[in-house]
Amino acid sequence: MAGIYVHIPFCESKCRYCDFASFPDKIYYAESYMACVYREMAMRREELKDLSFDTLYIGGGTPSVIDERYIAMLVAAVKKNFRLSADAEITIEINPGTVSAGKIAVYSACGINRYSVGLQSALDSQLKELGRIHGLRQFLNCAELLKGKNFSADVMIGLKDQTAADVIKTIEVAAEAGASHISMYALTPEEGTPIYTDYLNGELPDGDEVADLYEAGVKRLEELGFGRYEVSNFCKKGMESRHNMNYWRRGEYMGFGVSASSCINNVRLTNTFDLDEYFKCILSGHLAVIDREEVDEAGRKEEFIMLALRTSRGLDTAEYRELFGSDFLKEQAAAIEKMSEYIEFRGNFMRIKDKYLFVQNSIITEFLQS
Repeated sequence: MAGIYVHIPFCESKCRYCDFASFPDKIYYAESYMACVYREMAMRREELKDLSFDTLYIGGGTPSVIDERYIAMLVAAVKKNFRLSADAEITIEINPGTVSAGKIAVYSACGINRYSVGLQSALDSQLKELGRIHGLRQFLNCAELLKGKNFSADVMIGLKDQTAADVIKTIEVAAEAGASHISMYALTPEEGTPIYTDYLNGELPDGDEVADLYEAGVKRLEELGFGRYEVSNFCKKGMESRHNMNYWRRGEYMGFGVSASSCINNVRLTNTFDLDEYFKCILSGHLAVIDREEVDEAGRKEEFIMLALRTSRGLDTAEYRELFGSDFLKEQAAAIEKMSEYIEFRGNFMRIKDKYLFVQNSIITEFLQS
């Protein structure tokens, strides 16, 4: 299993919490940028000829802000240059304020079969506080355009003055609108973003308050038939994101575009975050990689542990032995004993107990230190 990620770094305006490579003032570069992405793919074609890909994820930024023809050409370029399986999951991130019936029709016609919709909150006041360009009405209109299609909705917790009732309302709106998958994740105030000032001023909920919001959200999601399969991801039966599952199972993936990351044959690559530098590299016939790291066995073990324990499935000790030729239970005996209150075993799998999954970082750290 392998995936392809393509980064579209354009949006109408930058949200107050956004720390991604996105350029709201440079959308007029979209045509030139997409031409470079197609060229970057052609440059990678030979080295990836033996790989089969079964997911394509188009993220951003806001991919839905650019002309839909470029997205159709992008999907065509992927199919031309790489072996994309016939039943591939093809996802595009969309902002409810940037879609139309025409765009959705083009997306569907070119093979996109999954949509990730940035709802964040069902309260217009909170959306305005975040700097989102859409309101609840635009989300509902977007959901109507996606009726009968597979779509996911993002729900953000840890917002200023947010209550458990607010989180529950947002979840209910997403579910009633037809979402088969909901990603509920905590706001991370990154230094350098406008919302970081709110954090410094103590205007955002603290860790315990966010945990309470998460617990309330989990309870409502479960009542509505959404099962948790990763700490921040919930879905109806069989509707997991195949692309993200590939990350959590430490599968291979190739990224294209500004800031895109890749991991192929245990080598991690990162493209430049600078748009002008990306243009310069690709147009001169060079890849735009600024960092290359070979992951040794110790690093592979750490990544396997960290990613597996984020999921409800947990860590497969038999798979660990198969991959690394060693016994996880013996290697981690001290950490297992120390963390026995927080973990449980189901057959070959060791998992973090449901009620502790939201605070999994402190638990996982014990296994990384062993």
